[in-house]
Amino acid sequence: MAVAESEKLKTLSVMGLPVHQSEDYVGWLRRRVEQRQGTHVVTLNAEMCMQAQQDPQLRQFIEKADLVAPDGSGIELYFRLQGRSAIAAAVPSIRRYPGIELAADLLESLDPNQKVAFYGGKPEVVTAAAERWRARSPQLNLAIVQHGYAKGPALDQFLTDLKQVQPDLIFVGLGVPRQEFWIAEHRHLCPQAVWIGVGGSYDIWSGMKARAPQWMRSAHLEWLYRLYQEPWRWRRMLALPQFAWSALWYPSR
Repeated sequence: MAVAESEKLKTLSVMGLPVHQSEDYVGWLRRRVEQRQGTHVVTLNAEMCMQAQQDPQLRQFIEKADLVAPDGSGIELYFRLQGRSAIAAAVPSIRRYPGIELAADLLESLDPNQKVAFYGGKPEVVTAAAERWRARSPQLNLAIVQHGYAKGPALDQFLTDLKQVQPDLIFVGLGVPRQEFWIAEHRHLCPQAVWIGVGGSYDIWSGMKARAPQWMRSAHLEWLYRLYQEPWRWRRMLALPQFAWSALWYPSR
């Protein structure tokens, strides 16, 4: 079933990568779920942008995604540096929609007959995340929960389960870019599903890690809180100033 013209997303460009603009991302995705339209969702941030500059395969996956949502504060920064702050102020949907919030809002909107699969993370993490979601939303039909360390027969059984159950919504939490590659390789198993890479969302949902306080999120400092929690990420965080510098000089389009 084709998406109605009014539901088609406007595409903006961040360093040559698409970012889709919508006033209602969850509503758009709900319609995709209800219409059984296969969908790949990418939640784009500055770090992923910089990775895509060096990884042609990742760049291709982002370019082909059905929905690229503006996850990080760097995306807002990009438009300001490109002289588009007036647009950002006038259109709230251009502002960041963190992937963990998009995923949670979508889960809470589902009907009991719509099946969900969680894949990725450590065994104790994804199990705890699933238990918390079942307590939080009793109507949620969480049909499959599989940690990201399965190999051999266990992994084969999980793939078989995906093919047999045909979940409507599949969350893959393997980190970037591994989760994007995994989705691209396995989408054929559930071609009518909505697939979303959720990064470290299971860590937060399980309660084993905490999100930054609201004031830090509002001040676009969530990255600093994450660095405080995971200091080993400092090398990856170098992508943030690199992104800001690149955005400053990237040709406006």
